[in-house]
Amino acid sequence: MTDKVLTANRLSDGISVWLDAAGNWNTSLQEAFVARHKEAVEALEATGKQAFADNKVVDVNVVDVEEVDGVLRPLRMRERIRAGGPTIPYAAGFAGLNATRAAVA
Repeated sequence: MTDKVLTANRLSDGISVWLDAAGNWNTSLQEAFVARHKEAVEALEATGKQAFADNKVVDVNVVDVEEVDGVLRPLRMRERIRAGGPTIPYAAGFAGLNATRAAVA
């Protein structure tokens, strides 16, 4: 089974977030809880549905990741972009999520 993490967009500002092991939504993919078996994936799905129902996040998805040299990397390009931030200069002075860009590229 492929490792999986739970991702969403924070309702307050639209920023991509990942669920960590403590049940908090974190802006760093590297802090995400990694589900490695069916029961853990089901728990992530249930947590995501509840967070959506509680209006904490939107666009909740369980996504496939791989760990390469201790760094989590999404398998799909869409999720790599979400983890790394915009692929083009966004706005003057905007740093975005550049701190994680090298880790997911």
